[in-house]
Amino acid sequence: IPMKLRDAPSACPSLWRCLPCSPAELRLDLVLSSGQSFRWWGSNPGAWTGVLGGRVWTLRQDGDRLWYTVYSEEDEHEEEEERNGCPAKAAKLDAAETDRILRDYFQLDVGLSALYGAWGAADPLFRQVAKDFPGVRVLRQDPVECLFSFICTSNNHISRITTMIERLCQAFGRRLCCLDSRPFHAFPSLSELTGADAEARLRALGFGYRAKFVSGSARAIAEGLGTEGLCQLRTAPYAEARRVLCALPGVGAKVADCVCLLSLDKAEAVPVDTHVWHIARQRYGVALGGKSLTPRTYQEIGDFFRGLWGPRAGWAQAVLFCADLRKGQKPASIRPGRPEAATAMG
Repeated sequence: IPMKLRDAPSACPSLWRCLPCSPAELRLDLVLSSGQSFRWWGSNPGAWTGVLGGRVWTLRQDGDRLWYTVYSEEDEHEEEEERNGCPAKAAKLDAAETDRILRDYFQLDVGLSALYGAWGAADPLFRQVAKDFPGVRVLRQDPVECLFSFICTSNNHISRITTMIERLCQAFGRRLCCLDSRPFHAFPSLSELTGADAEARLRALGFGYRAKFVSGSARAIAEGLGTEGLCQLRTAPYAEARRVLCALPGVGAKVADCVCLLSLDKAEAVPVDTHVWHIARQRYGVALGGKSLTPRTYQEIGDFFRGLWGPRAGWAQAVLFCADLRKGQKPASIRPGRPEAATAMG
């Protein structure tokens, strides 16, 4: 293990594993801070610690390798050790399973460099922007976590969304472990969000009007699709998945498209907000709609980008969105922090 990988929090270097992965295929610093997920933190320079699949991970890149370690979940004895200052233990890794989880989460079977080439050939503006932002790919998240995270994004920015999701997990999710005095919790299950007092508890946590949407959508899914049915939308046509999501409390077209793109395998979904609408008009000269973003205009903008970029248009839009977040920053630098005032993806 390279020496610089040994400063990850509480990790035993002998339990680090790696996957081959070039920066052209994945840039952790760009992907994990770009408003796709809200559960990763810059733990040490160049290292990212977060929760994935009900476990706590630390990730780091070194050349053409993606290094990772996974921490064991606490039992009661380990919790007592934590309170006495003992560090969390690194998990005994099932190499095949942990490799599979990471490959699936980052969709590493999708060749990103080839897609960049195709998008750049079709779109000179993309080619100009993307040269400074390699390795921006779309995550494949758990549908329940993705849905409820993006319900919290309305009229919000990344820093505040991250805080809200952290409060949600601390209040409703099970504790996993503690690293450097920071507790980590699993994302709540659907059943944990459907309690009679869930809305009141969420309001007390500062969710405001979003509390009603989170608890209401949790009940609607529990009484209808269920967690399994929500996951099965991965095999449904894009239009059908979008229609089902938009019937849930607090889910409009943009939130539905974020969930479709980031958790339901709908690579053609293009989340559109007023910002993306302005990009379409000002940078691409698309003359659509009047002074407001109507449902018809929303659809036309998505169709325009799907026609321009092809069946993975949502992936191409993620690159431009990431580039826009990083305006005024040096694109090649490693910045483990988050843009404080940026809105969520879309």
